[in-house]
Amino acid sequence: MATQSPFSFLNGLAERVRQGPQAPAWLVHELQHRVVLFLNHVLMQEREAMDRLVRQRGRVALVQWRIYTMALQVTPAGLLDLAPQDAVPDLRLEITETSPLTLARGALRGDKPTIRIEGDVQLAGEINWLVDHVRWDVEEDLARLVGDAPARAIASVAGRAADALRRFVGARAGSQDDASSHMRL
Repeated sequence: MATQSPFSFLNGLAERVRQGPQAPAWLVHELQHRVVLFLNHVLMQEREAMDRLVRQRGRVALVQWRIYTMALQVTPAGLLDLAPQDAVPDLRLEITETSPLTLARGALRGDKPTIRIEGDVQLAGEINWLVDHVRWDVEEDLARLVGDAPARAIASVAGRAADALRRFVGARAGSQDDASSHMRL
């Protein structure tokens, strides 16, 4: 009779640690649904965005960062939905930066992450247009909840805080770049 080693839980431990904590499948699915709802909310605020996506209906884009993936399918209405599990992507977008801190720092500076793109050029062009032209109107959504004047005040304070955070991150990144350039000499 074969007995199991008391250390069998160590099998694959290094790989599990390298990949990081894994969320349960139901949580990942719910988070993906929430992301799709948010993206559609933003898209519905820009009619031209929906018109552009209608021309790509049925197409599937697979977005990947590290081990996380999400396949989005364009609906006939010009919105997005989670693609079926067996859908073959027409476009693959892989965010190549693996560090969440570096991604966040770049986002605060307003930089786009480096992305490796494979697949349909037209779909990639439409997604690039969306990234460049569609913005979430936070103030409009706040106005629905609290009214125009409070929404304007909240947006103003948030804008100043975001600017201060960008300046702080930019100054820190600049000092780190200076320090690293001195170390290279």
